[in-house]
Amino acid sequence: MNLFRNILFWLVLAVIGALIAQLLLQDPGYVLVRYRGNDYTTTVTSGVLILLGALFALWILWTLLMLPFRAWRGMRHRQSRARLADGLNALHQGHWARAEKLLNQAAEDGQAEAAARIAAARAADARGDADAAQRQIDLLGDKHPAARAIATAERALSQQRPLDALTALDASAAQPLPPRGLALRAEALAASGQAGQAYGLLGPMRQQNALPGERLDGMQTRWAEASLRQAADANVLAERWETLPKAAKSEPDVVAAYAERAAALRWDEAAAKSLEQALDARWSESLAALYGRLPIGRLDARRANAERWLQTHPSSPALLVALARVARAQNQWPQAEEYLHRALAQGAGGEAWEELGHGFAAVGDETRARLSYANALRAARNEPAQELPGRDLRQRIQDQAAVEERDEHGVPRLRG
Repeated sequence: MNLFRNILFWLVLAVIGALIAQLLLQDPGYVLVRYRGNDYTTTVTSGVLILLGALFALWILWTLLMLPFRAWRGMRHRQSRARLADGLNALHQGHWARAEKLLNQAAEDGQAEAAARIAAARAADARGDADAAQRQIDLLGDKHPAARAIATAERALSQQRPLDALTALDASAAQPLPPRGLALRAEALAASGQAGQAYGLLGPMRQQNALPGERLDGMQTRWAEASLRQAADANVLAERWETLPKAAKSEPDVVAAYAERAAALRWDEAAAKSLEQALDARWSESLAALYGRLPIGRLDARRANAERWLQTHPSSPALLVALARVARAQNQWPQAEEYLHRALAQGAGGEAWEELGHGFAAVGDETRARLSYANALRAARNEPAQELPGRDLRQRIQDQAAVEERDEHGVPRLRG
């Protein structure tokens, strides 16, 4: 397309030149120049040629006069590029002082100033001179506002100062933020307790390819969880939950954050439903444990759901502990104790022992309560637990059978 435009331009110029030449040949015209009493006459054609020749001679003279200056500028640019390359290489190799010196010299070239000063600031930070690093960034001034904002935000975030990073990135001169600035702003928002706003920037970040997709997926899960935990009231919590994509609503950490925040806001029905739907869709030991641990009432419904899940997950320690908690809340300690022994046989740890201690203490069995609490501490230290007194031979055989019902890797087998 450029070649076609060039050819068309020269054709049009040739046609115009031919027309002008034809007019001048038909009537060459007459030019009279009077200067200091002398008369100079010529034709229009000759006058135009003389004028063009004079302009060409002036151009040649100007080019020759400027040639040394252009050569000097070219040499300066080549030196600056060489210093920039050597400085970046020294920075990569860890020669901080040498890198800072070379990059500071390279910054004298306006074209390389932004990159050189930012790299020099990193070299100064690497050798522990924060003041020198800040001076390099300040020297960017208003000539490179976006680069200055990004460099300031990076340093602030590395020093755990997210609010200072936001102040730098929100400066009007730095707008609109480039992809790197957008990613830093989202990180600063999340670090300053504004995960909801950080989550809202994920869409623009994906559009601009600010970060790799896998990293953005991880941020989506973390920020969704944090935004739910930071919801100020039930309306905000519901709005944020509804706007989450379907994949995020099945992540155990996200579901747990929503359920715990809903329970804290006394929205028991929503908390229970979110856990039940998530467990029906995809089993999670952590969510099963949370289902029994949350103070959300609905004991009969929760026990019915837990018993239904137990048919397909009979070897789940978390589900057995959850059932024991619900049974104990219903004042049915014998059933709760049985569930807890089954959970321990399936590999449950300190949580089951602690729950046993609570149950024995509630019924006045001080000896076994103290022993259960002691076993909870032993489990936390990965030490073997002591056997509880009072379990008959049949019960011990059942416990041993449950322990043996595992594969060669120690993973419990499901019993149909």
